[in-house]
Amino acid sequence: MRAGLLWFDDSPRTPLASKVDHAMRRYREKFGRTPNICYVHPRTLKDSGNEVTPIRVVGLPSIQPNHFWVGLI
Repeated sequence: MRAGLLWFDDSPRTPLASKVDHAMRRYREKFGRTPNICYVHPRTLKDSGNEVTPIRVVGLPSIQPNHFWVGLI
């Protein structure tokens, strides 16, 4: 990823898709492009079940819980 945005959302009642969508919107505001990937802590994926998100979400152990790293690959 050449440029990314790290988004934090620890709201337990907000679904994963909404959190990813908020991070995507902020990325678009800042960089003028739509991201195509979001890295999250693997537990975030496990806790979300099979929820559908607007972009590809990948578990990465180096990402802290409740953080969403969005960008372009």
